[in-house]
Amino acid sequence: MTEFPAFSFAAAGRILFGRGRATEAAGIVSALGRRPLLVHGSDAARAAWLRHALPRCTSIACPGEPSLPLLESATEMARRAGADVVVALGGGAAIDLGKAVAALAAAGGDPLDHLEVVGRGLPLTAAPLPLVAIPTTAGTGAEVTKNAVIGVPEHRRKVSLRDDRMLPDVALIDPALTDGLPWRITLASGLDALTQVIEPYLSARATPMTDALTRAAIPQALPALRRLERGEDPGARDAMAYVSLTGGLALANSGLGAVHGFAGVIGGLTGAAHGAVCGALLAPVLRALAAHAAPDSVLAARLGEVAAWLSAPLGCAPEQAFDRLGDWAHGAGLPGLAALGVEAATTGSIAEQSRGSSSMKGSAIAFTAPQLQAILEDALSAG
Repeated sequence: MTEFPAFSFAAAGRILFGRGRATEAAGIVSALGRRPLLVHGSDAARAAWLRHALPRCTSIACPGEPSLPLLESATEMARRAGADVVVALGGGAAIDLGKAVAALAAAGGDPLDHLEVVGRGLPLTAAPLPLVAIPTTAGTGAEVTKNAVIGVPEHRRKVSLRDDRMLPDVALIDPALTDGLPWRITLASGLDALTQVIEPYLSARATPMTDALTRAAIPQALPALRRLERGEDPGARDAMAYVSLTGGLALANSGLGAVHGFAGVIGGLTGAAHGAVCGALLAPVLRALAAHAAPDSVLAARLGEVAAWLSAPLGCAPEQAFDRLGDWAHGAGLPGLAALGVEAATTGSIAEQSRGSSSMKGSAIAFTAPQLQAILEDALSAG
């Protein structure tokens, strides 16, 4: 009989998935509160359909990845408006801001009391406001995670506000909201989604539940991206929305790894888009894991599976998959790490800072600072 280890699994209160489900959003939000705060992306026009459907709605834009000053101003706006429910409509940045505002508008206090790494990392003092998360990109899976990534300019870092109660009450995923996204956004967010199903599968904290999700999702991601490379494809959009959702569920329960361990540090230093950073680092990190995995280990076996899943859509042998992945991504338009603002002189510092990141704790290999620096140098040589 197979023995299963003990594990827990956390998710949004409800997950609604499918084309056309966005029509349910206004009713869901209105059932949770009478004075909604709508957090949306930089283009207010893309949120007009929901804003107009919500009476007494206050809205705020998240023009880029959220920073501590933006979080503070948005939280104050929510309190002044008497918001009793938050709806976050947009990419991962808007959803993260919405999650953080829902948390801090209810809890009060200094955000630094709750931020990791640069703050005290304390749990919230009160339950967050009800939250509905509606993604318009397929990448971060933020609609089903329990943290929000916030940039702290003073420290030049991106760090998390994290609490189990920050899981949205409702995650509504309508793949039609991603239709027509520009290829550069589709590529970067899609590679983030791919990373977020691969890293939990390779994580030292993987569980039977997250394995079941990621094993099914990893083989779907790259074929869908290749189809979208050729042109708009609703079926491929649906697949990427599902992969993104799966990645969020998996990372919330088994953690990530070195790609995301680097990404928070690099994003804080350079301001580069999170998905692009993850895409540029995925192949170099996979190569490093393969180089350091013990031959008969679980990690080596799983890396072999990942290589096989990637090789088919890349048209290569499994042993070439990690190299070919990086070549394809950059050839398809993904910027290299240097173009994203990483300088060779900073690799040692980035490596040292990344060792202490929360995501790095999930890595199946406890990389040393020199090993992490070597991965960065490998990434800098590509693209």
